[in-house]
Amino acid sequence: MIKYFCKNCNNLICETSVCPVCGQRTNIYKMEIYWCEHCGIPTFNKKCSICNSEGKYIGTDIRPVFPEERLLIEIILGKPFEFAEKSMWNTSGNNYIVNGKKIKFSIQETIKNSNVEEIRKKLKIYKNQNKKYEDVFYDNNYIKNFVKANTIRLNYIVNEGINYIRNEAKNFNDDEMFVSFSGGKDSTVTSDIVMKALGRENIIHVYGDTTLEYPTTEKYITRFKKIHSKTPLLIAKNKEQNFNELCKVIGPPSRMMRWCCTIFKTGAITRKINSTFKDKKCILTFQGIRRNESAARSKYERESNNSKISKQLAISPIIDWLEFDVWLYIISNRIEFNDAYKQGFARVGCWCCPNNSGWSEFLASIYMKNMHEEFQKILVDFATSIGKPDPEEYVKDGGWKARQGGNGLRYSKNAVVEFKPCALYENTINFDLNKDITDDLYEFFKPFGTLNFTIGNKILNEVYVLDKKTNEPLLKIIGRKGQKNLKVSIVKFTGCFKDMKTAEILIKNQITKYQVCIGCLACESNCKFNAIKITNIGNLNEDITYRIDDSKCVGCLECVKHFSGGCYMRKVLRTKKGEYNE
Repeated sequence: MIKYFCKNCNNLICETSVCPVCGQRTNIYKMEIYWCEHCGIPTFNKKCSICNSEGKYIGTDIRPVFPEERLLIEIILGKPFEFAEKSMWNTSGNNYIVNGKKIKFSIQETIKNSNVEEIRKKLKIYKNQNKKYEDVFYDNNYIKNFVKANTIRLNYIVNEGINYIRNEAKNFNDDEMFVSFSGGKDSTVTSDIVMKALGRENIIHVYGDTTLEYPTTEKYITRFKKIHSKTPLLIAKNKEQNFNELCKVIGPPSRMMRWCCTIFKTGAITRKINSTFKDKKCILTFQGIRRNESAARSKYERESNNSKISKQLAISPIIDWLEFDVWLYIISNRIEFNDAYKQGFARVGCWCCPNNSGWSEFLASIYMKNMHEEFQKILVDFATSIGKPDPEEYVKDGGWKARQGGNGLRYSKNAVVEFKPCALYENTINFDLNKDITDDLYEFFKPFGTLNFTIGNKILNEVYVLDKKTNEPLLKIIGRKGQKNLKVSIVKFTGCFKDMKTAEILIKNQITKYQVCIGCLACESNCKFNAIKITNIGNLNEDITYRIDDSKCVGCLECVKHFSGGCYMRKVLRTKKGEYNE
């Protein structure tokens, strides 16, 4: 049973994530995993249900170590097959436990001192010998007893999850629901339990292929489609952008600027959802999110209106499960899963994510040699291009992960919008652009009103923006194609243009977007009316088309105001004190 406590009610202990007294969200009571010395297994309850002996506290969570990972640890320790017949687990704090005792193993020392090439060679040498342990893993007595001892726990969380899913899904048709599928263990379990709860396999799955997936993920997706042939698996993929090329232009993603998620995940998935469920007012999404994955996710609600993707009610059936529970479910049901976990990877999102641990990077250097070396070269080249005195050391120390702006990047100058009041005309702003004026510029003024190319002075290249309701002029735009001088006059202070300062900010936001747009899809994703369509038909930035459908745009200005400075890329490219290096 999962226990919760309510801070609002003097730490009242209860059994639900919502306090029965005040109705506020509760927090998970500290979970404890115990070790049964007699059976040699971890148990959720202090008293082992097999031998009835009392276990000792071993950690707040735990996962099994598969034979592949076990062999790797043994090779690093210089003791091949030392633990092959023993009960081996990994507990909170990334500590390896063998027969209930922590072994002497330093991850930091391993990363620092190991010869990766030598490890690869030994893994190859011992591969065939280790296979006999891989083949009988589920028949291992420790694994069988792990399942047997924790059956009560498993039945409780599964029944709770199934009932929750059925209750939430009762008002939705099959074509109004989908499973958000990443190929990771949590979405794998969510997928399985959803299909069990609904009693059918024909539930739509949407897989976001970021193009940065582990090789094992791609293989697992293939196996999943074969096993679940009746399950529609839709692939959301941004085929128009290239991660490596983007890294060269805007720099690699960092912990503070994970632009890769916006471009390769959220944007692509939004497109797929909008096209698949275009006629639906609301859709139900099943997500494999768990609160104990991270401090950020600990604050997540079990159900919410998705903040990243419009018209979704997102629910998380396994939100309060431990990693212990996830593996208990997978092993008990012998469910196929991503082989990256067998190698020791803790997560299987983007393999080169700046949030990955040093241990994950170390594993990538072993199992993904070519991909790892290619990315390392990209990082070193980037460090060199921005003037780091010791690029290799900068990369090795993880300096690229802490990057917070576009310092040193030539493209960052595009995020600067220079303007000044016009000396000749009242309520007029002069802009000096970093990009030549084209027809595409006017597209960015559509959120303010209707474009009119006929009533202005053609000699002066005047274009008017009209109020959508009254048809009265709001803005006058003057600028010649091929030039960089733009003049914008506020004709009437009304609606969104309530005063000059506000007008300057809104217009500046859109010009920033015009100069910086690389087709990241952030604007498109945030438009609840599907009015924005962005395509990349060729070279980065030069062949980006940004189009707003007049018939769908309601002038809500969400695309103008959502991001600071009007554009997601502005955050990525901003520099200290407005300094932009050539």
